[in-house]
Amino acid sequence: MSRPDIPFPQSPVLPTMVEGTHVIQFSCHKGIGCWNACCSNIDISLTPYDVLRMKSRLGITSTEFLKNYTVPYEMDKDSIAGVKLRPVEEGTACRFMKPEGCGIYEDRPTACRYYPVALLSMRKQDEYVDRDSYAIVKEDHCKGHNEPRSITINDYRQEQGLPEYDELARGWRQLVLKKQSSGPSIGKPTLRSRQLFFMACYDIDRFREFVGAESFNKLFDLPQAEKEALLADDVALLQFAFRFLRQVLFGEESIALNSEAAQERLTKVQEKRLIEEREAAKRRAEEGEGDIAEDD
Repeated sequence: MSRPDIPFPQSPVLPTMVEGTHVIQFSCHKGIGCWNACCSNIDISLTPYDVLRMKSRLGITSTEFLKNYTVPYEMDKDSIAGVKLRPVEEGTACRFMKPEGCGIYEDRPTACRYYPVALLSMRKQDEYVDRDSYAIVKEDHCKGHNEPRSITINDYRQEQGLPEYDELARGWRQLVLKKQSSGPSIGKPTLRSRQLFFMACYDIDRFREFVGAESFNKLFDLPQAEKEALLADDVALLQFAFRFLRQVLFGEESIALNSEAAQERLTKVQEKRLIEEREAAKRRAEEGEGDIAEDD
């Protein structure tokens, strides 16, 4: 086991990283003294699959869910965005908290399922595959650690339905890790790329419209049967979204381009770049003439 630096001295996440075979002592159940305490003061980041499950549970579009139930945040300075669950109006409690427990328990977010374990995904700079380790969260109010039940983290993950959640969010985690590990080598994301990332990851219903649009069909050579299957299945479409983002953000081509449309698009980009360079040169020349005039 390794001990990384503690980023926040008061953090409830213990710095020791452990493997899935590590045994924890924990149980949470109605009647325990701290029941609902962790839901009374939330700071819950959502994965794309969390958003998909919760919007489907509520019977609304992803666009509506994002607007009414989440707040965006920046994962790093000048970087891609994440979303957090919005608490009750003028408060800190989860909007789905009820006296008997979670009102959407079967579709609760990944972070809620993991508690009191924290998933730590890491990726070496020269590797594509992320590596999972775990840490233990211990907060003063939580009495679950005093319950007489021992269980391995692997078994706890199975119990909480996490293998499915982790697998269907893996592509998103890899994108985030790739961006973080690439750092300055790929530069600051453009507004367009940040918007694409947010839509493709979190707003699956808008992304469906995007993939179904004629402009997408002209640029990408996607077989019609495959396209129809994607548009009919939220989960399959989400996995395709991660492929799409790897291609447009990092150049990892897995979706065939329509050669004619791609060439036309490249020509337009080159023409735009040429115009921008000419305008920049003109501005520099005008500034130079202004300096000469002042010297005279």
